[in-house]
Amino acid sequence: MIHAQADQNARQQLAVQVVDAKTRKDLSWQQLADVTGLSVAFVTAALLGQHPLPADAAKAVTELLGLDEDAALLLQTIPLRGSIPGGIPTDPTIYRFYEMLQVYGSTLKALVHEEFGDGIISAINFKLDVKKVEDPEGGSRAVITLDGKYLPTKPF
Repeated sequence: MIHAQADQNARQQLAVQVVDAKTRKDLSWQQLADVTGLSVAFVTAALLGQHPLPADAAKAVTELLGLDEDAALLLQTIPLRGSIPGGIPTDPTIYRFYEMLQVYGSTLKALVHEEFGDGIISAINFKLDVKKVEDPEGGSRAVITLDGKYLPTKPF
């Protein structure tokens, strides 16, 4: 049976346990994802409390992390989503994404609507990828791909 959480506390507390176990065992998010067969972005989001994991994935991850059956069960519940409480984020990395949306949000909206019409980009039927590439001018660049299904607005 599928179960949903009523508040974020249980999943947030589990996320703290996951990060602690991941750190103590010196594991990467990719290593955790590898035991599930799912993408690193999805598994990371799930372990940080934003998605449920399938039963086999939850069991594999909790075994690798040394967490108990209760943790595996909780990882399978549908969370109350949202990881940025209280308005403008203060973490510098998250704030830069907020800043990007402040600067380019209206541009993205205009371009999406011009290309597709009235509707939204799904965050449910969605894929995320982050890649590190070398910058020809020196250093590195982050290439972030947000790949969501377009859902048109339907008159009713």
